[in-house]
Amino acid sequence: MRKLVAQEEISLAALLAGSGYSKTKAKQLLKHRAISIGNVTQKRHDQVLLPGDEVCIRTEKEMDEAGKSCPGLTIVHEDESIIVIDKAAGLLTIATEKEKNKTAYYRLTAWLKERSGSARERIFIVHRLDRDTSGLLVFARNETVKRVLQERWQDTEKKYAAIVEGIPRERSGRIASSLRETRSLRVYSVRDSEGGGRPSVTNYQLLQAAGKYALLDITLETGRKNQIRVHLADIGHPVTGDKKYGARTNPVGRLALHACFLAFAHPVTGERLEFQAPLPARFKTLFPGPTGPATGSVPQG
Repeated sequence: MRKLVAQEEISLAALLAGSGYSKTKAKQLLKHRAISIGNVTQKRHDQVLLPGDEVCIRTEKEMDEAGKSCPGLTIVHEDESIIVIDKAAGLLTIATEKEKNKTAYYRLTAWLKERSGSARERIFIVHRLDRDTSGLLVFARNETVKRVLQERWQDTEKKYAAIVEGIPRERSGRIASSLRETRSLRVYSVRDSEGGGRPSVTNYQLLQAAGKYALLDITLETGRKNQIRVHLADIGHPVTGDKKYGARTNPVGRLALHACFLAFAHPVTGERLEFQAPLPARFKTLFPGPTGPATGSVPQG
């Protein structure tokens, strides 16, 4: 960590410039919350410093280590409005009555507070992933952003990678049904004529086949609870490792479902944002090669 001390009343930008930091580098440091004054993380380059104020600047190595210090998740993107993470399988999105701490929400909140030294850090849940599903998860940094993202969530492009049992006869397909949930929290498809279900649509494309398994690229038109798992089971190709919905095998030692791609308009600037999460290493034990189109499909890394 590098430390700078103001010798006179001066702006943070001027102090950084006089210490060899370009405007671009200074903006990057502020964006990644790498600059603090008196244990308070700084966001503004025009912050006025008084004589004796100490400015602490974390190195890239320290920032990398800090990013790795939050178990179960990786920071994919962060700005003043949103945080996008890559969640590990086995981690809840939010707390339940039985589990309070082993959640992405709890761990990310604690990590942000520790990093900034401020108890005022807050995040807001925009959507959820099942405990055993890994991949991209978006949090808002204030309630207004949360509301905007949720109101536009149907317009968000969402893609998943799934390993399923068997090889679908058609290389691509569209699965549509209404979904209903039992009191025991099991989701199932119902006919529209039965009523009471929520319309749900899942599209799939076959990327690779290996023996008795297939790797599918999944695109959602809706985002219901357990939607992908139920729909793939409906066509006779349950997600491997998904005993709840009929899978008999578990070749990668986990539910083989990964949220790999998200695209949406930034809730403040309107800029189109695209995020990708690499295919988990365990998936690659079955499908080590390229998996199809690079954009919006299953990224490698």
